Amino acid sequence: MSVLVYTESEGGKFKKVAFEAVSYAKGIADMLGTSVTAVSINGNNVEQLGQYGASKVLQVSNDQLQNFNALAYADTISQAAKNEASQVVIISSSANSKYLAPSLAVNLEAGFVPNVTELPTSTSPFNVTSTVFSNKAFATTEITAETKLIGLAKNAFGVLENETSVTVEDFSPSFSDSDFDTKVTSVEKANDKVTIADADIVISGGRGLKGPENWGMIEELAEVLGAATACSKPVSDLGWRPHSEHVGQTGKPVSSNLYIAIGISGAIQHLAGVNSSKVKVVINNDPEAPFFKSADYGIVGDAFEFVPQLIEKLKEFKTNNA
Repeated sequence: MSVLVYTESEGGKFKKVAFEAVSYAKGIADMLGTSVTAVSINGNNVEQLGQYGASKVLQVSNDQLQNFNALAYADTISQAAKNEASQVVIISSSANSKYLAPSLAVNLEAGFVPNVTELPTSTSPFNVTSTVFSNKAFATTEITAETKLIGLAKNAFGVLENETSVTVEDFSPSFSDSDFDTKVTSVEKANDKVTIADADIVISGGRGLKGPENWGMIEELAEVLGAATACSKPVSDLGWRPHSEHVGQTGKPVSSNLYIAIGISGAIQHLAGVNSSKVKVVINNDPEAPFFKSADYGIVGDAFEFVPQLIEKLKEFKTNNA
Protein backbone atom coordinates (compact mmCIF):
# COMPACT_ATOMS: atom_id res chain seq x y z
CA MET A 1 0.00 0.00 0.00
CA SER A 2 2.98 2.32 -0.42
CA VAL A 3 2.77 5.67 -2.20
CA LEU A 4 4.24 5.22 -5.69
CA VAL A 5 6.23 7.98 -7.37
CA TYR A 6 7.60 8.14 -10.91
CA THR A 7 11.09 9.67 -10.92
CA GLU A 8 12.02 11.33 -14.21
CA SER A 9 15.55 11.02 -15.52
CA GLU A 10 17.37 11.91 -18.70
CA GLY A 11 20.52 10.22 -19.89
CA GLY A 12 20.49 8.27 -16.63
CA LYS A 13 20.57 11.46 -14.53
CA PHE A 14 17.60 12.29 -12.32
CA LYS A 15 15.91 15.62 -12.90
CA LYS A 16 15.21 18.02 -10.08
CA VAL A 17 11.47 17.30 -10.46
CA ALA A 18 12.20 13.68 -9.51
CA PHE A 19 13.63 14.67 -6.13
CA GLU A 20 10.77 17.10 -5.56
CA ALA A 21 8.21 14.39 -6.42
CA VAL A 22 9.84 11.95 -3.97
CA SER A 23 9.88 14.64 -1.27
CA TYR A 24 6.18 15.24 -1.86
CA ALA A 25 5.40 11.52 -1.90
CA LYS A 26 7.14 11.17 1.46
CA GLY A 27 4.91 13.90 2.86
CA ILE A 28 1.77 12.05 1.75
CA ALA A 29 3.15 8.71 2.93
CA ASP A 30 3.67 10.17 6.41
CA MET A 31 0.06 11.40 6.41
CA LEU A 32 -1.16 7.92 5.43
CA GLY A 33 1.21 6.02 7.73
CA THR A 34 2.93 4.18 4.88
CA SER A 35 6.16 4.29 2.82
CA VAL A 36 7.35 5.52 -0.57
CA THR A 37 8.20 3.32 -3.55
CA ALA A 38 9.92 5.03 -6.49
CA VAL A 39 9.90 3.85 -10.10
CA SER A 40 13.07 4.60 -12.04
CA ILE A 41 13.27 4.01 -15.79
CA ASN A 42 16.90 3.67 -16.89
CA GLY A 43 18.10 5.91 -14.07
CA ASN A 44 21.58 5.70 -12.55
CA ASN A 45 22.56 5.88 -8.88
CA VAL A 46 18.98 5.12 -7.84
CA GLU A 47 20.03 4.78 -4.19
CA GLN A 48 20.15 8.60 -3.99
CA LEU A 49 16.33 8.62 -4.03
CA GLY A 50 16.54 7.40 -0.44
CA GLN A 51 17.89 10.84 0.52
CA TYR A 52 14.45 12.29 -0.14
CA GLY A 53 12.28 9.61 1.46
CA ALA A 54 12.04 6.59 -0.86
CA SER A 55 12.35 3.30 1.02
CA LYS A 56 12.16 1.14 -2.11
CA VAL A 57 13.15 1.70 -5.74
CA LEU A 58 11.79 -0.39 -8.60
CA GLN A 59 14.57 -0.15 -11.16
CA VAL A 60 13.56 -0.63 -14.79
CA SER A 61 16.41 -1.19 -17.25
CA ASN A 62 15.11 -1.53 -20.78
CA ASP A 63 16.70 -0.34 -24.03
CA GLN A 64 13.25 0.13 -25.58
CA LEU A 65 12.61 2.85 -23.00
CA GLN A 66 15.74 4.92 -23.59
CA ASN A 67 13.58 7.60 -25.21
CA PHE A 68 10.34 8.78 -23.64
CA ASN A 69 7.28 6.91 -24.91
CA ALA A 70 4.01 7.89 -23.22
CA LEU A 71 2.17 4.59 -23.75
CA ALA A 72 5.08 2.35 -22.75
CA TYR A 73 5.95 4.53 -19.75
CA ALA A 74 2.30 4.57 -18.64
CA ASP A 75 2.19 0.78 -18.86
CA THR A 76 5.40 0.52 -16.83
CA ILE A 77 4.19 2.82 -14.06
CA SER A 78 0.71 1.29 -13.88
CA GLN A 79 2.16 -2.22 -13.60
CA ALA A 80 4.44 -1.00 -10.81
CA ALA A 81 1.48 0.59 -9.01
CA LYS A 82 -0.52 -2.63 -9.22
CA ASN A 83 2.52 -4.63 -8.09
CA GLU A 84 2.79 -2.42 -4.98
CA ALA A 85 -1.00 -2.15 -4.47
CA SER A 86 -0.50 1.63 -4.48
CA GLN A 87 -3.62 3.77 -4.26
CA VAL A 88 -1.73 7.07 -4.47
CA VAL A 89 0.58 7.68 -7.46
CA ILE A 90 2.70 10.82 -7.83
CA ILE A 91 4.11 12.24 -11.05
CA SER A 92 5.47 15.69 -11.87
CA SER A 93 3.71 18.25 -14.04
CA SER A 94 6.49 18.26 -16.64
CA ALA A 95 5.65 18.13 -20.35
CA ASN A 96 6.40 14.39 -20.47
CA SER A 97 4.36 13.60 -17.38
CA LYS A 98 1.37 15.57 -18.64
CA TYR A 99 1.59 13.54 -21.84
CA LEU A 100 1.60 10.17 -20.08
CA ALA A 101 -0.94 11.12 -17.38
CA PRO A 102 -4.13 10.40 -19.41
CA SER A 103 -3.00 6.88 -20.35
CA LEU A 104 -1.79 6.23 -16.82
CA ALA A 105 -5.11 7.40 -15.35
CA VAL A 106 -7.02 5.09 -17.72
CA ASN A 107 -4.78 2.13 -16.91
CA LEU A 108 -5.28 2.63 -13.17
CA GLU A 109 -8.91 3.84 -13.37
CA ALA A 110 -7.60 6.72 -11.30
CA GLY A 111 -8.84 10.20 -10.54
CA PHE A 112 -6.21 12.63 -11.85
CA VAL A 113 -5.50 16.18 -10.65
CA PRO A 114 -2.62 18.09 -12.32
CA ASN A 115 -0.68 21.13 -11.07
CA VAL A 116 -1.12 20.27 -7.40
CA THR A 117 0.63 22.81 -5.18
CA GLU A 118 0.64 21.34 -1.67
CA LEU A 119 0.01 18.28 0.45
CA PRO A 120 -3.63 17.13 0.68
CA THR A 121 -5.72 19.26 3.00
CA SER A 122 -7.27 15.97 4.14
CA THR A 123 -6.94 12.30 3.22
CA SER A 124 -10.49 11.25 4.16
CA PRO A 125 -12.00 12.65 2.02
CA PHE A 126 -8.94 13.03 -0.21
CA ASN A 127 -8.75 16.75 -1.07
CA VAL A 128 -5.95 18.44 -3.00
CA THR A 129 -5.29 22.04 -4.05
CA SER A 130 -4.20 22.87 -7.59
CA THR A 131 -3.79 25.88 -9.86
CA VAL A 132 -6.44 26.48 -12.53
CA PHE A 133 -7.24 29.04 -15.24
CA SER A 134 -3.60 29.40 -16.33
CA ASN A 135 -2.42 29.75 -12.73
CA LYS A 136 -4.78 32.64 -12.00
CA ALA A 137 -6.75 30.78 -9.31
CA PHE A 138 -6.69 27.77 -7.00
CA ALA A 139 -9.16 24.91 -6.81
CA THR A 140 -9.73 22.30 -4.13
CA THR A 141 -10.67 18.94 -5.62
CA GLU A 142 -11.94 15.83 -3.88
CA ILE A 143 -10.64 12.65 -5.53
CA THR A 144 -13.27 9.98 -4.98
CA ALA A 145 -11.69 7.25 -7.14
CA GLU A 146 -10.00 4.43 -5.27
CA THR A 147 -6.69 5.25 -6.95
CA LYS A 148 -5.45 8.84 -6.86
CA LEU A 149 -3.06 10.20 -9.50
CA ILE A 150 -1.43 13.51 -8.58
CA GLY A 151 0.61 15.75 -10.86
CA LEU A 152 2.84 17.94 -8.68
CA ALA A 153 3.42 21.49 -9.91
CA LYS A 154 7.08 22.35 -10.40
CA ASN A 155 8.75 24.22 -7.52
CA ALA A 156 5.50 24.09 -5.54
CA PHE A 157 6.71 21.79 -2.76
CA GLY A 158 10.49 22.01 -2.92
CA VAL A 159 13.23 19.40 -2.60
CA LEU A 160 13.38 18.19 1.00
CA GLU A 161 16.02 15.80 2.28
CA ASN A 162 14.61 12.98 4.40
CA GLU A 163 17.26 10.28 4.68
CA THR A 164 15.65 6.84 4.45
CA SER A 165 17.11 3.35 4.23
CA VAL A 166 16.40 2.25 0.68
CA THR A 167 16.26 -1.14 -1.06
CA VAL A 168 16.52 -1.57 -4.83
CA GLU A 169 14.60 -4.20 -6.78
CA ASP A 170 14.76 -4.95 -10.50
CA PHE A 171 11.38 -4.56 -12.18
CA SER A 172 10.58 -5.91 -15.65
CA PRO A 173 7.23 -4.76 -17.07
CA SER A 174 5.51 -6.44 -19.99
CA PHE A 175 4.44 -4.54 -23.10
CA SER A 176 2.00 -4.87 -25.96
CA ASP A 177 3.02 -4.23 -29.56
CA SER A 178 0.83 -1.12 -29.65
CA ASP A 179 2.94 0.49 -26.91
CA PHE A 180 5.61 1.13 -29.51
CA ASP A 181 3.46 2.25 -32.45
CA THR A 182 5.06 5.67 -32.00
CA LYS A 183 8.82 5.61 -32.37
CA VAL A 184 11.51 8.21 -31.72
CA THR A 185 13.89 8.27 -34.68
CA SER A 186 16.33 10.87 -33.38
CA VAL A 187 16.86 13.34 -30.56
CA GLU A 188 18.86 16.54 -31.02
CA LYS A 189 19.59 18.48 -27.88
CA ALA A 190 22.00 21.16 -26.74
CA ASN A 191 23.79 19.81 -23.68
CA ASP A 192 25.85 22.86 -22.81
CA LYS A 193 23.02 25.06 -21.54
CA VAL A 194 20.57 25.03 -18.67
CA THR A 195 17.19 23.91 -20.01
CA ILE A 196 14.02 25.91 -19.46
CA ALA A 197 12.32 22.89 -17.89
CA ASP A 198 15.03 22.40 -15.25
CA ALA A 199 16.04 26.02 -14.61
CA ASP A 200 15.43 27.78 -11.31
CA ILE A 201 16.07 31.09 -13.09
CA VAL A 202 14.91 32.02 -16.60
CA ILE A 203 16.03 35.15 -18.50
CA SER A 204 13.65 35.99 -21.32
CA GLY A 205 13.88 38.59 -24.07
CA GLY A 206 11.31 40.20 -26.35
CA ARG A 207 11.08 42.47 -29.35
CA GLY A 208 12.32 45.33 -27.20
CA LEU A 209 15.83 43.99 -27.83
CA LYS A 210 15.38 45.16 -31.45
CA GLY A 211 17.25 42.30 -33.11
CA PRO A 212 19.08 38.97 -32.67
CA GLU A 213 22.43 40.75 -32.68
CA ASN A 214 21.61 42.14 -29.22
CA TRP A 215 21.03 38.80 -27.57
CA GLY A 216 24.57 38.65 -26.22
CA MET A 217 23.63 40.51 -23.05
CA ILE A 218 20.75 38.08 -22.39
CA GLU A 219 23.11 35.13 -22.70
CA GLU A 220 25.77 36.84 -20.57
CA LEU A 221 23.26 37.60 -17.81
CA ALA A 222 22.02 34.01 -17.96
CA GLU A 223 25.58 32.72 -17.68
CA VAL A 224 26.28 34.87 -14.63
CA LEU A 225 23.10 33.68 -12.90
CA GLY A 226 23.26 30.06 -14.07
CA ALA A 227 19.95 30.62 -15.83
CA ALA A 228 18.19 29.37 -18.95
CA THR A 229 17.48 31.74 -21.84
CA ALA A 230 14.01 32.15 -23.30
CA CYS A 231 12.03 34.47 -25.55
CA SER A 232 8.54 35.68 -26.41
CA LYS A 233 6.53 34.25 -29.32
CA PRO A 234 7.11 37.19 -31.70
CA VAL A 235 10.86 36.78 -31.25
CA SER A 236 10.79 33.10 -32.21
CA ASP A 237 8.35 33.82 -35.07
CA LEU A 238 10.79 36.40 -36.44
CA GLY A 239 13.58 33.81 -36.32
CA TRP A 240 15.67 35.77 -33.85
CA ARG A 241 15.71 32.81 -31.47
CA PRO A 242 14.88 29.10 -31.87
CA HIS A 243 11.29 28.00 -31.19
CA SER A 244 12.61 25.77 -28.41
CA GLU A 245 13.12 28.98 -26.37
CA HIS A 246 9.57 30.29 -26.87
CA VAL A 247 7.80 30.44 -23.50
CA GLY A 248 4.20 31.28 -22.77
CA GLN A 249 0.78 29.69 -23.12
CA THR A 250 1.50 28.61 -26.71
CA GLY A 251 5.14 27.73 -25.96
CA LYS A 252 6.87 26.16 -23.00
CA PRO A 253 5.36 26.86 -19.56
CA VAL A 254 7.70 28.35 -16.99
CA SER A 255 7.53 27.61 -13.25
CA SER A 256 10.92 28.96 -12.23
CA ASN A 257 11.79 30.51 -8.90
CA LEU A 258 12.84 33.68 -10.74
CA TYR A 259 11.67 34.87 -14.18
CA ILE A 260 13.24 38.02 -15.65
CA ALA A 261 11.49 39.48 -18.69
CA ILE A 262 13.52 42.01 -20.68
CA GLY A 263 11.84 44.01 -23.42
CA ILE A 264 8.63 41.96 -23.23
CA SER A 265 5.36 43.91 -23.09
CA GLY A 266 3.40 41.07 -21.51
CA ALA A 267 0.69 39.82 -23.86
CA ILE A 268 -1.94 37.74 -22.09
CA GLN A 269 -0.74 34.52 -23.75
CA HIS A 270 2.79 35.11 -22.50
CA LEU A 271 1.68 35.94 -18.98
CA ALA A 272 -0.50 32.82 -18.83
CA GLY A 273 2.53 30.65 -19.48
CA VAL A 274 4.81 32.23 -16.88
CA ASN A 275 2.38 33.14 -14.08
CA SER A 276 3.38 30.15 -11.95
CA SER A 277 6.92 31.49 -11.57
CA LYS A 278 7.45 32.51 -7.95
CA VAL A 279 9.11 35.89 -8.57
CA LYS A 280 8.66 37.83 -11.81
CA VAL A 281 10.84 40.80 -12.72
CA VAL A 282 10.20 42.99 -15.77
CA ILE A 283 12.61 45.46 -17.40
CA ASN A 284 10.91 47.69 -19.98
CA ASN A 285 11.14 51.32 -21.08
CA ASP A 286 7.35 51.54 -21.44
CA PRO A 287 5.75 52.23 -18.03
CA GLU A 288 2.36 51.20 -19.47
CA ALA A 289 3.54 47.71 -20.48
CA PRO A 290 0.95 45.15 -19.22
CA PHE A 291 3.70 43.03 -17.66
CA PHE A 292 4.16 45.61 -14.87
CA LYS A 293 0.69 44.72 -13.50
CA SER A 294 1.70 41.07 -13.05
CA ALA A 295 5.34 41.51 -12.02
CA ASP A 296 6.61 41.35 -8.47
CA TYR A 297 9.32 43.85 -9.34
CA GLY A 298 9.45 46.30 -12.24
CA ILE A 299 12.20 48.47 -13.66
CA VAL A 300 11.25 51.25 -16.08
CA GLY A 301 14.31 51.95 -18.15
CA ASP A 302 16.41 51.21 -21.20
CA ALA A 303 17.49 47.57 -21.14
CA PHE A 304 20.61 48.45 -23.16
CA GLU A 305 21.74 50.67 -20.31
CA PHE A 306 20.44 48.76 -17.31
CA VAL A 307 21.27 45.13 -18.15
CA PRO A 308 25.03 45.67 -18.74
CA GLN A 309 25.20 47.49 -15.38
CA LEU A 310 23.31 44.62 -13.71
CA ILE A 311 25.75 42.11 -15.20
CA GLU A 312 28.75 44.03 -13.89
CA LYS A 313 27.24 44.36 -10.41
CA LEU A 314 26.45 40.64 -10.30
CA LYS A 315 29.98 39.75 -11.41
CA GLU A 316 31.38 42.06 -8.75
CA PHE A 317 29.12 40.50 -6.12
CA LYS A 318 30.16 36.97 -7.09
CA THR A 319 33.85 37.90 -7.01
CA ASN A 320 33.58 39.48 -3.57
CA ASN A 321 31.68 36.49 -2.20
CA ALA A 322 33.68 33.74 -3.86
